[in-house]
Amino acid sequence: MIVVLALAAGLWGFGALFGASRQARLGMIFGLWAGVIGLHLGLPEGHPLRMATGQDARIWLILGGLAALGGLYFAGIGRLKRRFAAVVPVPTVAVFRPAELDRYARHIMLREIGGPGQGKLKAARVLVIGAGGLGSPALLYLAAAGVGTIGVIDDDVVEGSNLQRQIIHADQRIGMAKVQSAAVAMTALNPFITVRPYQRRLTEDIAPALIGDYDLVLDGSDNFDTRYLVNRVCVALGKPLISGAITQWEGQLSLFDPAHGSPCYECIFPVRPAPGMVPTCAEAGVAAPLPGVIGAMMAMEAVKHITGAGETLRGRLMIHDALFMETRVIGVKRRFDCAVCGVSH
Repeated sequence: MIVVLALAAGLWGFGALFGASRQARLGMIFGLWAGVIGLHLGLPEGHPLRMATGQDARIWLILGGLAALGGLYFAGIGRLKRRFAAVVPVPTVAVFRPAELDRYARHIMLREIGGPGQGKLKAARVLVIGAGGLGSPALLYLAAAGVGTIGVIDDDVVEGSNLQRQIIHADQRIGMAKVQSAAVAMTALNPFITVRPYQRRLTEDIAPALIGDYDLVLDGSDNFDTRYLVNRVCVALGKPLISGAITQWEGQLSLFDPAHGSPCYECIFPVRPAPGMVPTCAEAGVAAPLPGVIGAMMAMEAVKHITGAGETLRGRLMIHDALFMETRVIGVKRRFDCAVCGVSH
């Protein structure tokens, strides 16, 4: 029996040495096994060849059966692995250049972000609605944080009155489209990101395709029509929405994500205010740093949501009063009769 096993090992080794395929080597060993079975069946009991090769054919039949079962098992495992690999894509590992590692070192040092979290930021695609007061700080901090692809949509141009609070723009770019001005500032801050400027108003006909191309939406728009539109589309597509708002000295912020159990924007604000009830910044004024405070918090929520760090404002509404420097966070719940995300929809 030892002689046969040695022959099998020799066939496998010589086959590998001369470049024979795995299938060819297995075929040679199968031929050896079949030959031994043939000897045992053809030669009389007690023959020297039978004595030298295990005496009984049943031993080799059992070994052959066990080898066949083992081969079927490993073949099945390999097939499952191939099918699983075809269904579940292997996540792409972010590759950072040395300059990027130096740039994001303070992030990578944070236990809650680290290298994996920075990789998630690089792979993320974030759309910002509006390049004005809230969009300005949010866009700058998303760019600085290393969010890989940032889209920004706005149909307005830079005006002198914007520069009191819209810090992404500059006096030299008055008259330029806000999205182009924002792109200039963002790429100057971080050349390792991709900026996609959309110089147009967000409308019903383009919103689904545009929002569907991103992982996360930040809404810094200044009108309720856009806010309700963005919310409806985000709910329909299952996209998380970070929405901020400001007026005079006060701001508010939340993360709306009904796909994961939190309310949507319309759950909290089911009825839009009557015209004139909530004045715009142009009508009522706004303290210059307030958009920076709320916009930076929007970017912070985005970084936390993308990396999984800490606790986001999902299911909570933050209200900030800058005049008296008071901030409170209240719990908010999903309304089952909500016209957008309720159980009947």
